[in-house]
Amino acid sequence: MAQASQQPAQQPASNTAAGRGEKAWAAPGTPGSPIEGEFFHAQVLMSAHGFSPGVIDGKEGESFKLALRSFQRARGLEATGKLDNETRRALLQANRPSTVMARLGPDDVGGQYVHPFPDDPEKQAELQFLGYRNMLEKVAERYHTTPDTIVALNGPDKLIGNGQVLRLPNIVPTSRDYSGVPGNGANVLAALNVDGQQQQGDYVVVDKSEGVLKVYRGTPPGESPSEGESGDAARAAGQLVAAFPVTMGSKQYPLPIGRWKATTYAFLPPFKYQPELLNNPKTDKELRLPPGPNGPVGVAWLDLTKEHYGIHGTDEPQTIGRAESSGCIRMTNWDVLRLARMMKPGFTAIFQA
Repeated sequence: MAQASQQPAQQPASNTAAGRGEKAWAAPGTPGSPIEGEFFHAQVLMSAHGFSPGVIDGKEGESFKLALRSFQRARGLEATGKLDNETRRALLQANRPSTVMARLGPDDVGGQYVHPFPDDPEKQAELQFLGYRNMLEKVAERYHTTPDTIVALNGPDKLIGNGQVLRLPNIVPTSRDYSGVPGNGANVLAALNVDGQQQQGDYVVVDKSEGVLKVYRGTPPGESPSEGESGDAARAAGQLVAAFPVTMGSKQYPLPIGRWKATTYAFLPPFKYQPELLNNPKTDKELRLPPGPNGPVGVAWLDLTKEHYGIHGTDEPQTIGRAESSGCIRMTNWDVLRLARMMKPGFTAIFQA
């Protein structure tokens, strides 16, 4: 049986990343590196502006293009999804270098690890916490990237452990003021380096054809403006302030088209495993799975008024936008936490085709 363990000894990054030893390491920005410097910096800047590319990995993937189009629309630029000069200038207003040299401490590498991590939900149900597999996976999630990207930034022989210094994506928060977050939410936001200061939104729109959750400030379409909004054309019409890549539904459990409310938030929630409600369940037994970042709904669940549906995190951030869900809106763990900080419980969620 897999066991949750406390912080292990320091280990080389190559022990826990894919592709280790297959070819010589090339420093970022040099031929042979999987990281494209201009895309990597653009991803960091987009994230700083509130337009998440998903994982920060220096690749011009579909999530990158979707995030860039949303940013361009919000800034009144042509939504090409291309990193043109006007878009670069707008992004650089964030004035943030692409990487930071971070000395790892207990917050980065301490915790309960589960290795080997069981694929079987019945074995997962025997654990007390569905934690990270190792230090590298935890550091990657804390810095909104992937284990392979950390290896590409630092080399496969770099040690991961308390006191080690790594080059990491520069997503370090400018504020850790999490006042007003209920329950243990503040600790979870801090653990994933979510900035306490976020753009504030009033409603979200998820369009099935786009694969993006968009955050708007203003009055939801079809509703009357709140007091004080009637004279503000931008707020009354809805102003795009943030966007996140999402996975939504499947053929068996499609996105629930309609208008819903996100009523309550739960941080590090346990998960009721109900096979009849899941896409490709791994067992036919109903189970109670423990909380943890590697649980089926990740670190947060924003409950919707549509029964059995919510907006939640994931244990596989690299699959956002490419995999299927069981009808819910799935985001990276850090993005769902950002959304929870942007929106007050009770916000309107519009799902459309």
